Amino acid sequence: MRLATRRNGTPDGELVVVAADGAHAAPASGIAATMQAALERWRDVEPALLALADAVAGGTAPGLTTLDPATLVAPLPRAWQWLDGSAYLNHGDLMQKAFRLPPIETDRPLMYQGLSDRFLGPNDDVRLPSEDDGIDFEGEVGVIVDAVPMGISAADALGHIRLIIQINDWSLRTIAPIEMKTGFGWVQAKPACSTAPFASTPDALGDRWHDGRLAAILETQVNGERFGAVDSGAEMAFGFHELVAHAARTRDLVAGTIIGSGTVSATNYAEVGSSCLSERRAIDAIAGRPLTPFLRFGDRVRMEARVNGQPIFGVIDQRVIAARTG
Repeated sequence: MRLATRRNGTPDGELVVVAADGAHAAPASGIAATMQAALERWRDVEPALLALADAVAGGTAPGLTTLDPATLVAPLPRAWQWLDGSAYLNHGDLMQKAFRLPPIETDRPLMYQGLSDRFLGPNDDVRLPSEDDGIDFEGEVGVIVDAVPMGISAADALGHIRLIIQINDWSLRTIAPIEMKTGFGWVQAKPACSTAPFASTPDALGDRWHDGRLAAILETQVNGERFGAVDSGAEMAFGFHELVAHAARTRDLVAGTIIGSGTVSATNYAEVGSSCLSERRAIDAIAGRPLTPFLRFGDRVRMEARVNGQPIFGVIDQRVIAARTG
C-alpha cells in the first residue's frame, strides 16, 4: 500500500491511503490519525490499513476522493529522528576528492544525525539565506522504521522497515567543509530535507525491493533539463537493513525514525549523470573543465524515482527562494 499525509491545519496532518494510480485517496482517521500514530502501533493497525487499501483500490472506501497533490505535505512532516547514511561508495570517493580530503578508512557505514523537526512537502518552496552558501540538492532513498531494539542484527532489522520514501537532502556546500573541520556534526550546512508525497510499504514494490535495496531510476531535472537518471539499487554498498542495524548498535530507535541512503550514485556517471551538484563538480574538476554552478534563487529542482517509467513515490518539484532573515 501507499500512504500520504494531507494538510489539515495541524503540524502532523491527516494520514490517507492512496490508490495505486496516485489519483485517489481515503482518510485513515478511524485507524490512525497520523503517520506517526500508525508507526507507533504498526503491528496493530497494519491489517486495517491494508483492508482500507483494498477498499480504495475497489472504489468503495469511505471518504474516497480525488487526490489534490497541492494538499499533500511530507509523509512524515516531522520525525523524532533523522539519520542519513552514505551508502554509495562512488559518491563518497568523489566527494573526498572534491573537498581535498584523504579517503575515509572504515568498513562501517557513514552516518550523521540531521534536522528532523521539519520535512518539507513535495511542492514547498525551499527558503535559504544566501546563494553564497553553495546551494545543492541530493537525491536519496529513505526508509521509516517502527520501534527498533538496541543491538539488533541486520537480518532482523529488515523486518522493522515499514515504509520506503524518496528524499531530497538539501545541502549548503560552502559551509559543509568548515563544519567538518571542527570534528563535530553538520548544523548550518544541512537545512530541512524534502520528501516525495507517497510512502510505500516494501511489499508494494515487489521484486524491486530486495536485500534492503530499492531498484529504481532516480530522475533529476534542474530548470527543466535532465541532470541524472541513476539506479538506486545497483551500487548501494550497504542495504537499509545494515544501515538500521548500524544506527541501533548502541541505542533503541524510536518508531518513526527516518534513515537515508545518502546521495544515489553510480560509477557510470558519464552515461547516467549524478544526483547532486557537488558530485558533478567533482567530476568536472577531475576532467579539468569549468565547475557546474550551484543553485541560484529562482532555480527549480524536480525529482522522481521511477519503476518501469512510473513515479512510485510521486514527484518532488520545488523552487529555491531567498529567505527573510533577521
